[in-house]
Amino acid sequence: MKRKPLILTLATAAFAGVVLVSSCKKEGQPIADRSVSATQIIPTNPLSGVLGTGHAIKDTIHLTSSVAWHLSGLVYVDSSDVLIIDAGTTIQGDKSTSSTVPGGGLVVTRGAKVLAQGTATSPIIFTSNQTAPASGDWSGIILLGNASTNHSGRVQVEGIPSNPPADATYGGSVGTNDNDNSGILQYVRIEYAGFELSTDNEINGLTLAGVGRGTTLDFIEVYKSKDDAFEFFGGTVNASHLISVDALDDMFDTDNGYRGTIRYALGLADTTRADKSQSNGFESDNNSTGSTATPITHPVYRYITIVGLPNQARASITNGQPSGTGLYGRGAQLRRNAEFDIDSAIYLGYRYGISLDSALGTTRDKFYAGTSVLKHSFVHAYVKPFVTESAGNPVTNVGFNAAANQFTIFATSATNGNTGFTTANPNANIGLANPFVRPATATNAANWIPGSLNASRTVGAFPGRVDWTSGSSGWLRWL
Repeated sequence: MKRKPLILTLATAAFAGVVLVSSCKKEGQPIADRSVSATQIIPTNPLSGVLGTGHAIKDTIHLTSSVAWHLSGLVYVDSSDVLIIDAGTTIQGDKSTSSTVPGGGLVVTRGAKVLAQGTATSPIIFTSNQTAPASGDWSGIILLGNASTNHSGRVQVEGIPSNPPADATYGGSVGTNDNDNSGILQYVRIEYAGFELSTDNEINGLTLAGVGRGTTLDFIEVYKSKDDAFEFFGGTVNASHLISVDALDDMFDTDNGYRGTIRYALGLADTTRADKSQSNGFESDNNSTGSTATPITHPVYRYITIVGLPNQARASITNGQPSGTGLYGRGAQLRRNAEFDIDSAIYLGYRYGISLDSALGTTRDKFYAGTSVLKHSFVHAYVKPFVTESAGNPVTNVGFNAAANQFTIFATSATNGNTGFTTANPNANIGLANPFVRPATATNAANWIPGSLNASRTVGAFPGRVDWTSGSSGWLRWL
């Protein structure tokens, strides 16, 4: 597949309560069997296999902050079960000893829920069990839901070996389960995750497959993932305050009919390594073949900042991989028949900024026709800020008026408010405070905020709404 923080100080969201009721039956079990409820379980540490007391029991499983929990191999939350994780809890994924067997990881199956509600000062941390942790030490987190995708039926999520001990499929019929609820991830940090089972068959930092909009995803950082930081395989889930720091591959990857909104997101490229598939800020496909399968991938992005490399030499070189094939890609690669709606975004530090790839499907033509939207966006590139592309070969600036320094496709620049820059200093015109400095402790979130007099702060809805200010930083991990 595609291989696939700024400090966000919002008041901690308060949740009135969560109803832990499910009428879903488990695979192969009659509804009557599901009427039996176990008392709340504190499981044995390390966690392994399928949690709970069996497929016929609706369990509530509780991980307390007083225990340093371990994930031994892939650990499954069974259908209709609920996993509660207390604020301040640390969960360590055990490192795999084999290139073909995933290390520790958490899989929340269809119909199950995870309730992981940390706070800004007491986050829930998923990390490596190694004293000297490294990217890819453990597998990551997978949420599987019943929301619709453009697969012809339910499929097993990628990255998991065949014949898992619990149902690892995802997706549902179009429109039927799009409000599906897989629970809550809030103030959660995921460090050093990612696993490649085989080529194009990987587990990301956070994998979201067929997840519905009833799920809450808010204040989540993925730090040094070995594949993508966040990948959305179909579904309708909305997410906010997402931070990707030093992902090997893409920061935010959407495909297979994903139609949710990603709001307030920051991505920081790893300046020391890139992936063999090329590392992008955004990557978006309808599917791997660029077919017209429905629902069409059509994510909505609002208030996004993607920070690439500090100079053109670094953005251009092959680096970081044993095979010598690692390469940085684009601020956003939009391709394979995907659609998009981007408003209020900043991209800087890649050779190419926003790329419309026409090799498979009609992503570029849909944009020309107005099906896809790009507004109020500031795009820097060392070579070209707006480019059309075919099979990885950038061709030309797309509708870019060099004299006016504006992006003008199908509407006036005054309407769209997009501006592109090609300068040696990627931040010269965009004017973020200090985008390439990573403090040892995050005390200066203003590094990724546009200067008060800069156009990128005053256009669109950026002023006062980016929520990127200094303050509560306990939930973030920085270099």
